[in-house]
Amino acid sequence: MREFQLVATAAAGLEAIVAKEVRRLGYECEVDNGKVYFKGDELAIARTNLWLRVADRVKIVVGRFKATTFDELFEKTKALPWEDLLPLDANFPVAGKSVKSTLFSVPNCQAITKKAIVSRLSEKYRRQGRLMESGALFKLEVSLLKDEVTITLDTSGAGLHKRGYRVGQGGAPLKETMAAALVLLTSWHPDRPFYDPVCGSGTIPIEAALIGRNIAPGLRRNFVCETWDWMLADVWEKARQEAEEAANYDQPLDILGTDIDHRMIEISKQNAFEAGLEDVIEFKQMQVVDFTTEKEYGVIVANPPYGERLEDEESVRELYREMRSVYRNMPTWSVYVLTSYEMFEEVYAKRATKKRKLYNGYLRTDLYQYWGPRPPRRD
Repeated sequence: MREFQLVATAAAGLEAIVAKEVRRLGYECEVDNGKVYFKGDELAIARTNLWLRVADRVKIVVGRFKATTFDELFEKTKALPWEDLLPLDANFPVAGKSVKSTLFSVPNCQAITKKAIVSRLSEKYRRQGRLMESGALFKLEVSLLKDEVTITLDTSGAGLHKRGYRVGQGGAPLKETMAAALVLLTSWHPDRPFYDPVCGSGTIPIEAALIGRNIAPGLRRNFVCETWDWMLADVWEKARQEAEEAANYDQPLDILGTDIDHRMIEISKQNAFEAGLEDVIEFKQMQVVDFTTEKEYGVIVANPPYGERLEDEESVRELYREMRSVYRNMPTWSVYVLTSYEMFEEVYAKRATKKRKLYNGYLRTDLYQYWGPRPPRRD
């Protein structure tokens, strides 16, 4: 097998979690803004696509070099071994972006990159004229940052947040990758209760269940690189077999999701069914203020409405006050709340143990963490 320079992309603030996931799979890595770089073979490509819960995509870094002229961009792109990756009939669209670079015209950078690849493939395959591009899809991106060019090949296809189980969603759905990150940032273990009081379409409880049972998030979907002739089927068969063997389908879990909207509860149940977790997670229609429990040392993860519109602000503030009135009576529980509402601590009437900046899409949010005591050790 060949060794590739790979990169897992991630939302700002989540790189360290992705790096931890990559290392857990056995690959050393380096962290950059929104990126985690590592090296691996075809099996590494399959494993990371199947297992990375928080990354957006896994890409092959085809080349990195400096370029300040279009001639330089053309020649250095053409010098890369494209015939090792792209067959003669490859369909290879080229996306692009440029930040603080001499070559600031993105359309021109895309066109030059494409022209250079066509020139290289035409020479190597001894073909003249236009390439047909009637075969498998190879999505490329040329990215320029301060005159440093990085050309990548996307192995994932649809973003890794698309697990394949979400058949319905609410008005402001949380990406599955972000939901998984919220769970991984907590102190939760599968033997402790887990509760989402504003579960919407059920994404956070479902991701918690996948984590609790060690089920690979990509196990129920396909990836664009599976259509490539050099990504052999037995590589994917091995990676999926490993994932099946690693899953603990018998792990008992205590996971509850509630929402005030009965329609969202029905959607949550449908999504859990699609994920194969309908018997694992309990969903109930319930107001936040009505929740009571005698269980201890549980974890609450909530992504409540943010009150972005002024007319919604007071209802959101009331929701935060209700959460505090309920959770103050649960002293052994840990509480994690994601919101962009800057006055949250004031309304919740308690300063967070820790606050972490995260981006939900392009929206700046904070994860307010209230840590409960550690559960007693079991003999």
